[in-house]
Amino acid sequence: MDFLWDSITEWLKELLVGGIISNLSGMFDHVNQKVGEISTQVGTTPQGWNSGVFSMVQNLSETVIVPIAGMILAFVMTLELIQLIIDKNNLNDVDTWMFFKWIFKTACAILIVTNTWNIVMGVFDVAQSVVNRAAGVIISDASIDISSVVTDMEAQLMEMDLGPLFGLWFQSLFVGITMWALTICIFIIVYGRMVEIYLVTSVAPIPMATMLNREWGQMGQNYLRSLFALGFQAFLIIICVGIYAVLVQNIAMESDIIAAIWSCVGYTVLLCFTLFKTGSLAKSVFNAH
Repeated sequence: MDFLWDSITEWLKELLVGGIISNLSGMFDHVNQKVGEISTQVGTTPQGWNSGVFSMVQNLSETVIVPIAGMILAFVMTLELIQLIIDKNNLNDVDTWMFFKWIFKTACAILIVTNTWNIVMGVFDVAQSVVNRAAGVIISDASIDISSVVTDMEAQLMEMDLGPLFGLWFQSLFVGITMWALTICIFIIVYGRMVEIYLVTSVAPIPMATMLNREWGQMGQNYLRSLFALGFQAFLIIICVGIYAVLVQNIAMESDIIAAIWSCVGYTVLLCFTLFKTGSLAKSVFNAH
C-alpha cells in the first residue's frame, strides 16, 4: 500500500513540477518577446510600421482632407483681410504694405497646407532619430534567462511536498494568466500609439491651414505640439523599457522561486503603468491639449 501511495505521490510530483516549469518558461518567454517588441515598434516611423496603412492614410489626406483644408484656409484668410480693413477704419487709414503682408501670409499658408504631409513626417523622422540614439545608450536587453536555472529548479521542486507544490503550481498558473493580460496591455499601448499617429496625421492639413491666423492659429500650434508629444512619447517608452531592463536583471531565480515570480509580475505591472502614463506625460511636457 505504501508503495502504491509513493508511486502516486511521485507521479503527482512529476506532473506538478512539469506544469510549474512549463508555466514559468512560457510566461518568461512571452514577456521577453513582448518587451523586446516594444523597442522595435516605437523606433519605427509611420511609413516603416505598415506601408499599406501609411499609403491609405496619405491618399485619404491628400484627396479628401486637403480640399477641405483649402476651403478653411480661404475662409480664414478672407476673414483676416476683412479684419484688416475694419482695423484700418474701412480703408480710410489704409497702407499698401498691409496687403503685401496679407498676400505673403496667404502664400506661406498655402505652402504649409500643400506640404503638410512632409512637415508631419519630418516631425516623426526627428523623433525616430532621437529614439534610435537613446536606444543605443539605454540597456535594451530586458530578457529574463530562465533556461540556465531550470535544471536546478526542477531538483529543488522535486524535494518539496505535495501541498507546497500544489500551491506553487496554482501561483504559477495565476501569474501566467496575469502576465498574458499584461502583455495584451503592452500590445494595446504600443499599437494604439501607432494607430493614433495615423489618425492624427490623416487630418493634419485642417489644423495646419489655421497656423498663420491670429485668432485661429492656436489650433494649428496645439496640433504641432500634439505631434511632437506623439513622436517623443516613443522616447519615454524607451526609457521605461530601460528601467525595466535594469530591474529584471536583479531578479535572482536561484534563491527564491516564488519571490522571483512575483518580482517579475510586479516589475511588469510597473512597466504597464508607466507605459500608460507616457502619453499624458509627453503631452504635459509639450503643453498639448
